[in-house]
Amino acid sequence: MKRKISIIGSTGSIGTQALEVIEKLGDRFEILALAAGSNIDKINEQIAKFHPKYVSVSKDADKVIGCDNVLIGQEGLEEICSNTQNDIILMACSGKIGLKPTLTAIKNKINIALANKETLVMAGDIVMKLAKENRVSIIPVDSEHCAIHQCIKDISQVSKLIITASGGPFLHKTVEDMKNATVEQALAHPRWNMGPKITVDSATLMNKGLEIIEAHHLFDMDYDNIDVVIHPQSVVHSAIEYVDGSVIAQIGLPSMHIPIQYAICYPERFEGIKSKSFSFADIARLDFEKPDYDKFKFLSLAYNAGRTGGSATVVLNAADEEAVFAFLRGEIKLYDIYQITEDIYSNFEHISNPDIDTIFEIDKEVRKKTNELISRRYACLNI
Repeated sequence: MKRKISIIGSTGSIGTQALEVIEKLGDRFEILALAAGSNIDKINEQIAKFHPKYVSVSKDADKVIGCDNVLIGQEGLEEICSNTQNDIILMACSGKIGLKPTLTAIKNKINIALANKETLVMAGDIVMKLAKENRVSIIPVDSEHCAIHQCIKDISQVSKLIITASGGPFLHKTVEDMKNATVEQALAHPRWNMGPKITVDSATLMNKGLEIIEAHHLFDMDYDNIDVVIHPQSVVHSAIEYVDGSVIAQIGLPSMHIPIQYAICYPERFEGIKSKSFSFADIARLDFEKPDYDKFKFLSLAYNAGRTGGSATVVLNAADEEAVFAFLRGEIKLYDIYQITEDIYSNFEHISNPDIDTIFEIDKEVRKKTNELISRRYACLNI
């Protein structure tokens, strides 16, 4: 029997790779709905190939070709995520736009394959509590969390989570190199093909900081028991340590097709687009080292935000995102991203248990203050 799936963010990096996975799996899946932003040309190509019953776009719905049920905006996402014909929804969009649709899907008892970081970073306590109440499975798509998910049999017997990081393009560069880095250099990730925002976060290791927060919520693990280790080859995707000292790691080639397939097919496994016999001899060596917390300052800030809880992670995420966008526009330098984020984070009054509406209000206010700070401090610079 075909599994019905909807993909929120179908034209992005994760969404397009997910469709490649589904195409390879043949008749195991039926695309119920695809949702995209404003890339109408791409969504029209996907409609012609996969024939979804529903499509949602952020604008220009009149330009969508080949689907009779075209939805628009946030309401369109909510409608797709309310449709109980779904067996699973892949939340592949980036940004805060994924939070409310995820909550809607959970309330409708639809399982989630989660690739949207902001959902747990902004509202992890709320999301995981609701998922537990509705007996909804949230299967992580991020390679690190997917690896941990595959390793765990009984979370009560796990003493530590070990999240690996490639180190990005500046692993063996100096702080001065990072301060003077161009956008092109920051986007030149040595291992992974990702969108620009997440690639910049990988260059500063903010991405790993967000993954620490996600791991805390996904696996209900104390921050003191979540470690980060640099692993440049990106072959060991993460590991866990059991209370008896045994360490279990998940190993595979660096391809997002594999964790995407795991998440949407769970608990079954099939031969897929990147299935091949893994060769330890070809890999030859695996290197590990401690992260440089002085160079990659976002790691400490993320631990602090996670331990503080409440609105702290909302502030961290929103300030970083706006600063990254400013860097990508050429308005600030790479190392300014941390300083701006830290300034906003340190001067924002945190709230212990914000509800969803308050979370979005805080997110909006933080973004406003961040852009005001960027305009005030950096407008006179010629970068």
